[in-house]
Amino acid sequence: MDENQEAFRDTIGTMTEDGGRKWVYPKKPSGFFYTYRIYVSYFLLVILLIAPFIKIQGNQFLLFNIIERRFNIFGVPFWPQDFHLMVISMIIGIVFIILFTVVYGRIFCGWICPQTIFLEMVFRRIEYAIDGDRGAQIRLDKQKWDATKIRKRILKWCVYFIISFIISNVFLAYFIGSDTLISIITDPPIDHIRDLSLLLIFTGVFYFIFVWFREQVCIIACPYGRLQGVLLDNKSISVAYDYKRGEKEKGRALFKKNEDRASTGKGDCIDCDQCVHVCPTGIDIRNGTQLECINCTACIDACDHIMEKVGLDKGLIRFASEDNIEKNKPFEFDLRMKGYTAVLSILIVVLVTMLFMRNDVEATILRLPGELYKTKENHIISNIYTFKLINKTSKKIENIHFELISHKGTIKLVGAKDFDIEKQVLYGGSLFIEIARKDLSDSKENLKIGVFSGEKLIETTKTNFMGPRRFR
Repeated sequence: MDENQEAFRDTIGTMTEDGGRKWVYPKKPSGFFYTYRIYVSYFLLVILLIAPFIKIQGNQFLLFNIIERRFNIFGVPFWPQDFHLMVISMIIGIVFIILFTVVYGRIFCGWICPQTIFLEMVFRRIEYAIDGDRGAQIRLDKQKWDATKIRKRILKWCVYFIISFIISNVFLAYFIGSDTLISIITDPPIDHIRDLSLLLIFTGVFYFIFVWFREQVCIIACPYGRLQGVLLDNKSISVAYDYKRGEKEKGRALFKKNEDRASTGKGDCIDCDQCVHVCPTGIDIRNGTQLECINCTACIDACDHIMEKVGLDKGLIRFASEDNIEKNKPFEFDLRMKGYTAVLSILIVVLVTMLFMRNDVEATILRLPGELYKTKENHIISNIYTFKLINKTSKKIENIHFELISHKGTIKLVGAKDFDIEKQVLYGGSLFIEIARKDLSDSKENLKIGVFSGEKLIETTKTNFMGPRRFR
């Protein structure tokens, strides 16, 4: 390509030559892929909207309460002590997205990303219903502020605000819990001034994103768009224009009725620009893989529709790799993809193993800081400890007591004998460990302690025991 043909790479698709914002008016898409995008999007929307209100054994299905350090994943509660599991899960998610991008390009952005789903399947569809399709939207924007334009603008902005308010409520439910959100809604507003202020702030953020910022999130703010440039190669499958077929010897040309394009040497691209008009980020897919492309497949549907109308084969724009278009090579699962797959598989095995090894109860027993051992009658050495028990389950655990496993001795709880722990509760207290001096071989020994529920051992933990120094 010459310099003029490559000039598009100097700016992003939504920016004018002087650096201003170029508003995108995408034509309403339709076709095979768009139909399936609707199914996928609404399925994910339903999950996104109801997930924080679903409970499994009393636990919210998905909860990410960072302030109170409470996390539920698929109804399973996780505590700060399980942070390593969260880290591995996040790494698995990153490696999966990397692998997915290496193989299928940026299809995650166009089909699964909540930003795209809300923008394309909710807000733009409302815009089509109120303002009309691409041409009507352009005319309305240029139109003077008469009664029709004011009515449409106020109606659209009010609907957008209501949807943004609903989204912010659901968003907060993921972070503060659905029960807390319901109490904010049902209680008098004066009781939740701070929470309501936060709710309005989030509403404003979502309103700004979906009303004005829109596709700029994918192009400017989202780091994934930058990341894909590093991950894609000639073997990656993405939405691509078949320039070999579209250009041929004489390049693109407008369609003429009853013309035999094969004999003229003209490419199959009839330069109708429908792929450009339907693009939600305002790019021309015929320029090749670009940062702004989110692989939404709208251009594929638009091009296939035109090819059908002019009697040419579909697939001028399709899912294909650069090697497939340039060299007609089929997809190959290369060494890099195998490497990412191996890493992903290992991480999943590690996570599953850790989940199976994860205890329902976690115990911590520590010597009370600053306290020395005490010698009691019959040469009994006593140390005082603090303990913490976390019940990670959704059931109450009854008749809990401690027993020494590694040494002979006794454990005495301060103020109680056996006790119960309610579900998902952190329980703490103090205890004494007493061991005869003759059973100690050193001044500092490691003890192994069992936590029992009735006769059942539910957890083991270790701590140090201090005693008098032995002279040899």
